[in-house]
Amino acid sequence: MRAAVLAVALIAGVAALPAAAQPQSAASGQTPDSVRKEVRADKRGLVEKNMQLTGDEAKRFWPLYDEYQQKLDKIVDRQNRVVLDYVNAESTMTDANAKRIAREFLAADTDEVKLRERYFRKMQSVLPPKKAVRYMQIESKLRTLQRYDIAERIPLVR
Repeated sequence: MRAAVLAVALIAGVAALPAAAQPQSAASGQTPDSVRKEVRADKRGLVEKNMQLTGDEAKRFWPLYDEYQQKLDKIVDRQNRVVLDYVNAESTMTDANAKRIAREFLAADTDEVKLRERYFRKMQSVLPPKKAVRYMQIESKLRTLQRYDIAERIPLVR
């Protein structure tokens, strides 16, 4: 039973931040729905519009951005596999399965945080600190919207 509670906390916790406050968009004046549409259409364009990079900054930033996105995609794929595993096992969830799913989800989240920290340091080496922070804010807001969308659709463990 305790493992089931942990799994509930884990999956429900994904939505805790955006549920507590209205998610803010990557660019002021946009609604979460309009940001979702823009990300689906052209995430790179959304980032470019909000970063306001000089030519020299762009030359240094975009290769790091591409590296980060490739590594983030692998972590997101892991997180998605865990969510699918949960959804597939939801009606027959055992304590052992709940523990395994929670461990996998937490490990993927930990890897995402480590990746963000590593790339923030790299971004600071090629951009002014404020622009490095701006990029991390944009990425964080977009990930928050993605996590909220997933959490909203996942039923709680029974």
